[in-house]
Amino acid sequence: MKNIPKTMHAVLLTGHGGLEKLQYKTDIAVPVPKDDEVLIKVSAAGINNTDINTRTGWYSKYKSNAGGSWSGAPLKFPRIQGIDVCGTIVSVGSKVNSSRIGERVIVRPMQTDPKNPTRPNMVTLGSELNGAFAQYVAIRSSETFAINCKWSDVELASLPCSYSTAEGLLHRVKLGAEKVFINGASGGVGSAAIQLAKRRGAHITAQCSSSKFNEIKKIGANEVVSRKTNLASELGKNKFDAVIDVVAGENWTQLLEILKPGGRYATSGAIAGPMVSLDVRTLYLKDLTFYGCTYQPVEVFRNLIRYIEKGEIKPLVSKTYPLEKIKQAQEEFLAKKYVGKLVLIPPLKD
Repeated sequence: MKNIPKTMHAVLLTGHGGLEKLQYKTDIAVPVPKDDEVLIKVSAAGINNTDINTRTGWYSKYKSNAGGSWSGAPLKFPRIQGIDVCGTIVSVGSKVNSSRIGERVIVRPMQTDPKNPTRPNMVTLGSELNGAFAQYVAIRSSETFAINCKWSDVELASLPCSYSTAEGLLHRVKLGAEKVFINGASGGVGSAAIQLAKRRGAHITAQCSSSKFNEIKKIGANEVVSRKTNLASELGKNKFDAVIDVVAGENWTQLLEILKPGGRYATSGAIAGPMVSLDVRTLYLKDLTFYGCTYQPVEVFRNLIRYIEKGEIKPLVSKTYPLEKIKQAQEEFLAKKYVGKLVLIPPLKD
């Protein structure tokens, strides 16, 4: 395609640390797609916990932040973050059909590792791969998905990471028309999990701050409890078939108390802290099953696209920011005073 510039605006992550490690640049080389890649002009890019976790080195278990990427390998700097992408294909590699040019696409965030494609190996956009906090991004064609719906680009950019994470959790526990408890319900993953559990016919009890109760009920929760609630005392022990957890933290043991014998617990995050205490007797005497959920089979993402095109789920965008205001956007993200997603918009003109 003609008129692709040689340079672009992008946010570079220059190392692990605070917001000072994010540098907005206007002279970064536009990537050239490899043989099996497409070049996407980014319309919008969502903000997620993983952007913060990767920047701060949270994924590393070492004080040096070594192994601070999703894969456990040291992150290579500078890196362009941004795991959520919506945009238009403007150029393709030599092995990609040129008919793809002009497609509006979203991108699978947790991608098959081409060097080791067996489950559960993966590479992640914005971690092992450069991501969407830029005007352009080059991505393997097989990981980009055309979509036909009435959602705006901003709305679509709110979907890939949070909704695929939520659907991956429900997919792993094989949730049906059962009782499920979802914490972190006002965040991107939690609010997505409510919608996705509702379409499966589940009865949903959600947990969030009391100021957000009404909004969480509107998106499908049957019951809502406060983060300060003693779950076993208020809800009762052995009440839920499944627990979807993105919080962990000091109250984690309560989640096991409210699970029925034979219940399923799935987690994909620990925003309240990763260290928890487990009485192994609870695990085996109640015959519980635990699922750690990062890897997602490709059908999870394909299912999401089908749900959108059939009108079975809705976007939940709280606010947008220009890409150059990424530091301000991440500060608001960390304040957690909103429901849904924050989305960045790169400059439309090159």
